[in-house]
Amino acid sequence: MTPKNESSSRNPKAARVAYRTVKINSLDIFYREAGPKDAPVVLLLHGFPTSSHMFRNLLPALADEFHMVAPDYPGYGNSSMPTVDQFEYTFAHLAEVVEKFTEKLGLKKYTLYVVDYGAPVGYRLAVMHPERVQDLVVQNGNAYVEGIDNDFWKPLKAYWQEKTAEREKPLSAFLTREATIWQYTNGVRDKEAISPDGWNIDQPLLDRPGNAEIQLALFYSYGSNPPRYPEWHAFFRKYQPPTLVVWGKNDTIFHPATPEMYKKDLKNLELHLLDTGHFALEEDGDKIADLMRNFLRKNVKR
Repeated sequence: MTPKNESSSRNPKAARVAYRTVKINSLDIFYREAGPKDAPVVLLLHGFPTSSHMFRNLLPALADEFHMVAPDYPGYGNSSMPTVDQFEYTFAHLAEVVEKFTEKLGLKKYTLYVVDYGAPVGYRLAVMHPERVQDLVVQNGNAYVEGIDNDFWKPLKAYWQEKTAEREKPLSAFLTREATIWQYTNGVRDKEAISPDGWNIDQPLLDRPGNAEIQLALFYSYGSNPPRYPEWHAFFRKYQPPTLVVWGKNDTIFHPATPEMYKKDLKNLELHLLDTGHFALEEDGDKIADLMRNFLRKNVKR
């Protein structure tokens, strides 16, 4: 018997997650996929320093109703990790790889879920193909200069202004095990609720020979994002994609006012501030899944 608060159309078999790899420009791009192929697509773009692993619980939670797809960028997770001499690690280039990935999989329309690095990758993709973006889900992903107006970004901004070995030194602290654990646990309600699997998977990948150079290249490339913000705002204002903002309000990477900034440009916006940190899915994944299900049911064209 189906419980009264559960849709009778739920298909438990659809919750199985498949782990696949596709070739994009000689690179192996790994991705997780779940849900019916004919269901509305949700394209999930991960942040630093993690991978599609961050969506490990969200995919099966929504796969009964939606086609969930989460790739790993080059240099992350289980995708290829060419050296900085073999691949240009910029946000523009990552967006091009994701663009080709979506075309390889035949993803014509999708809800775009962006978090952290996923925002500058995803918003570039949205500008390239606005007709493909049905909705936005924003989870601690920035698109405003106010969002990076805090102490966290000072060493990064100095590096953007002058790419020197001296200004690079402080950035190496972002790549340590302590920093990775901090990203997962800072601002959470209950540290004992946060699985150590996240940082125990991410850190060995960060520690691979040559990966520090990849991360530094992307730290520098992040400076290319603020000049693009007006273009992204223009996309928001022109196309007005229905937007769900689910934000860990105790995140100290982005300025606390960041989630409110989206209201300047988006009219159909639903905002939920969650009492957790930067990786809100770790502590409030079930809540985010429920909010997404209700939001997508109301707004996604089937």
